[in-house]
Amino acid sequence: MAEPLILQTAGLTAGYGEIQVLWGIDLAVVRGEITALIGSNGAGKTTLMRTLSGLIPVRGGHILSDGRDLTGAGAAALLAHGIVHVPEGRRLFGAMSVEENLLMGAYARKAGRAEIRRDLDRVYTTFPRLRERRNQQAATLSGGEQQMCAIGRGLMSAPLLLMIDELSLGLSPLLVEQLVDALRVLNRDGTSILLVEQDVTIALDLCHRAFVMDMGRIVREGSGQELLADPIVRDAYLGVLHE
Repeated sequence: MAEPLILQTAGLTAGYGEIQVLWGIDLAVVRGEITALIGSNGAGKTTLMRTLSGLIPVRGGHILSDGRDLTGAGAAALLAHGIVHVPEGRRLFGAMSVEENLLMGAYARKAGRAEIRRDLDRVYTTFPRLRERRNQQAATLSGGEQQMCAIGRGLMSAPLLLMIDELSLGLSPLLVEQLVDALRVLNRDGTSILLVEQDVTIALDLCHRAFVMDMGRIVREGSGQELLADPIVRDAYLGVLHE
C-alpha cells in the first residue's frame, strides 16, 4: 500500500525575477511524519518553503496535497487548506501581546470560540512559558520564547502540515533541546512537520526521513538514520571525513 502523502511536489521550479532557484524539485511528505530539509546556505531551502506556502509563484511542476492540485494557489488558499508556514526570523507582531499573536494564527479559521480556546490551551500546554508571558509584548520575549510563539501561532491555524524554517537559528542548545522535545510531542499527537534546520545532526536525529538540497536541486534522500550514516552527507555537512 502506498504511503499517505500529505504534500508532494513534482518537477517544481521557482525563483525570483529572472533568477531561477529551484530546478525540478521532487519532494514527498508522509502524513504523520517529521520530514527534514537540509543543505548549505543558498541551497534553496527557504525558497522552497516560500513556494510551498504560496509566497513565491510556481514556474513549473506541481504541488499536490491529499490528492488536490494546489499549483498556483495563493498563500491564503494554501493556508485555508492547512499548509502553515513558520518563517525564518519568526515575524511576530512585536507591539502585540503573546496571546494576541497566537490568536492571529486563528484569524482565517471558521471555528467557534470554544474550539479556538481549546487550541490555545493546547499551545500553552506545549509551551508553558507562553502562558506565563501571555500578556507580555512579543518584542520583549527572548529569542527562544519568540520561536515558541511563532510555532504556537502556526498551531493555532490548525495545520495539516506545519512547515518550520530554521528552528534553532540563534538559540542556545538548551532552548533548542526544549523545542525539539516539543516537536516530538506534537508529532506524536498527530502533527505532520516539514522542518528546515541548519543543525544537520538535530534535523536527521529528529526526522523520519530527509531530503538534501544543493544548488536548488534534491540530491539525496532517505531516512534520518540512513543519511546520518551516509559518508557523503557526513563529509559535506557534519565535518566527518569518510574513508
